[in-house]
Amino acid sequence: MFSQQQDSMEVTALCIKLLMFVMLLLCEHEQKVYAVSLHIDPNRAQFFEYESVTFYCEGVSYCEVVHESKGKISSCNKTNKRTSTGSSCTIRHVFPADSGEYWFHDGGGRRSNSVIITVTAGSVILEIPALPVMEGEAVTLRCRNKTTSSQTLADFYQYGILINSSSTGNMIIHNVSKSDEGVYKCSISGAGESAESRLIVRDGQTKTVTPFTKITSSSSFTPWIVVPVLLVVLLMLVGLLYFIKGYWHRVYESVESTSTSTTTYAVVTKK
Repeated sequence: MFSQQQDSMEVTALCIKLLMFVMLLLCEHEQKVYAVSLHIDPNRAQFFEYESVTFYCEGVSYCEVVHESKGKISSCNKTNKRTSTGSSCTIRHVFPADSGEYWFHDGGGRRSNSVIITVTAGSVILEIPALPVMEGEAVTLRCRNKTTSSQTLADFYQYGILINSSSTGNMIIHNVSKSDEGVYKCSISGAGESAESRLIVRDGQTKTVTPFTKITSSSSFTPWIVVPVLLVVLLMLVGLLYFIKGYWHRVYESVESTSTSTTTYAVVTKK
């Protein structure tokens, strides 16, 4: 009787452990689903022709980046790499036709945040963050001349209005706020003018929202596929455990019966 109670307690403990394991897997699944986001390196919205751009897809094992008009980026098939938080894809040489909006879809049918870049064949770009910046941060805008790396006089514009002239080619926005959000460009005398790009500022007091958009309802079925499979595995393991314990219990009883019979025979023979 004591042995059966002990077996029952062991099975119950195993069930609890397996159920906890199932819950951990589901929690991990939810974290992976809600952790999808797209980053870019270098983090700027404008590039010169022939420069290299790397996209980082956080939360997925394969970075399949999509361009708004060109569709899936074919170079991802050759340059895809795993990272500690997801994967990456590199476009080794960008061209003006690569300008536009980029994003990726995760395996559950969700779309990540978008990143917009502009590629120019001209001589001037504005180095401005492609990703949103947090309110209160210091943001540096740099007007860059393709033909020289030396400091140069540059003018900065917001919505086409001159807001700053810098002898270093840099404009620093200290303690950036929502009022600094907008469309910027710059110009260098004798070199030309950059394209326009938007600076996006996030409210530092607002709770960060995971940057994805649900585009299909298929992802909602994913946990309901995982749960039944894991429960079936759980039941199979419990059944297997009962079978093994029952088998060894019968073997033990058989051995005990044989041993008892042998001992009794020996005692009777001795008398």
